Amino acid sequence: MIRDALSRSCGLLAAVLLASGCDVAGPKGAADGPPGAGMSPAAAPAAPAGTPAAAPAAEWAFNGTIIEACSCPMFCQCYFASKPSDHGPGCHLGGEPGTYCRFNNAFRTNSGRYGNVKLDGARFWVAGDLGGDFSKGEMQWAVLTFDPSVTKEQREGIQKMLAGLYPVKWGSFKVAPDAPMEWQAARDRAVAKLNGGKTAEVVLKKNQGMSEDPIVIKNLRYWGAPRNDGFVLMQNELEAYREGEKPFEFKGSNGFMITVDITSKDLAGA
Repeated sequence: MIRDALSRSCGLLAAVLLASGCDVAGPKGAADGPPGAGMSPAAAPAAPAGTPAAAPAAEWAFNGTIIEACSCPMFCQCYFASKPSDHGPGCHLGGEPGTYCRFNNAFRTNSGRYGNVKLDGARFWVAGDLGGDFSKGEMQWAVLTFDPSVTKEQREGIQKMLAGLYPVKWGSFKVAPDAPMEWQAARDRAVAKLNGGKTAEVVLKKNQGMSEDPIVIKNLRYWGAPRNDGFVLMQNELEAYREGEKPFEFKGSNGFMITVDITSKDLAGA
């Protein structure tokens, strides 16, 4: 399951995000992970004598709601197993044959801070593929896209948060050019779009329960977040990522909404 994969991870997303040579402050193009990834501490150059000590890392806190969908059937088995669902030939959900979990996660920040920088209202999108076996905490690829309104300082804080929320090793992690992001959620329906849907799109519809109340899975951990308000089941009508080398589109597969809460202090105490 994802929880076990996280505990066995041999690297953090932070190694990709923060050591990366990419410019994450604006729409200047995508960038891959760090050219020096995998360097051992012994190989790192020593700091010159008299170099001032680095400033302590800024504390951060994040509470946000995610419109999320993936290629697995309802409910995504990745939360209970070490491999995603297998997609056989002619799979009615769409996509090519294989074992994978191709996802779109559209974030809206409800409240948050990074040092003295407020994160409230920031919107961003993470799309990717967990791959066919993440039992060792290694996922295949992911792309992070910011809404143009997100400031340079907010981006830095969001990337620190993502490293804690998804503490795994990615085969490839890129920061894409900015794209305007739409995010709308109601009781029965949720819609998120990047670049008007040209880049990515998720449409969710509430699953009907025994009453008009939503179906909610409680007491299930969402990745590295120690707190959430439950997985609100909303099967997707559509989830698509339409740009780059690995576009995908699925209909009728897994979908949910969830509000997560995580802080830097949570990680310090882990």
